[in-house]
Amino acid sequence: MQAAEPIPISALQHATYCLRQAALIHLERLWADNRFTAEGDVLHAVTDKGGKRLARGVRRVMALPVSSQVLGIAGICDMVEFNGDLAHPVEYKRGKPKLHRADEVQLCAQALCLEEMTGQTIPQGALYYAETHRRVVVPFDEDLRSITLAVIEDLRAALASGVTPPPTTHKSRCRACSLHELCRPAQYGRPVVAWRAARLREILGDAI
Repeated sequence: MQAAEPIPISALQHATYCLRQAALIHLERLWADNRFTAEGDVLHAVTDKGGKRLARGVRRVMALPVSSQVLGIAGICDMVEFNGDLAHPVEYKRGKPKLHRADEVQLCAQALCLEEMTGQTIPQGALYYAETHRRVVVPFDEDLRSITLAVIEDLRAALASGVTPPPTTHKSRCRACSLHELCRPAQYGRPVVAWRAARLREILGDAI
């Protein structure tokens, strides 16, 4: 990623969960699917189509592009509800509410973009979880805003350095990560050097 490019808002969710995961995806361009990512793709298939609709006086806009030149971030909101001129971002997630704040940071970053674009203060948004079929209201208080700004700066620094950070200390998060084997190949019985050599042979074939 070049320095002039805006940071994807989705990358902030990755960075909050694990800064190394974000660097593997957005710096080293690595990716792997698992059941969780596949379920997320299915969930977003509807919101990614875009469109608008009006319900009970609330205008709902799907797949709305947002950005902040001040913060250097950009992305697409799953849905933004407009009650009059006031925007209310809603992010769709598979699963259920989590103990970490990665989803909240992603939503707050969307709100920061909307605030810059509309000139209004957005007090709250919502996370919709497919497993529970419920919305969770997320207040954009000073604590969440501070966390979000810190994550933006941490990820920007990591991307600018070109160095992938070490694995997260929250080992329980590794079990649900689709990049687990790419991140820590030595745990699968293969030393890193041998693993990298095998990957090069897969990619380059007889050229090496």
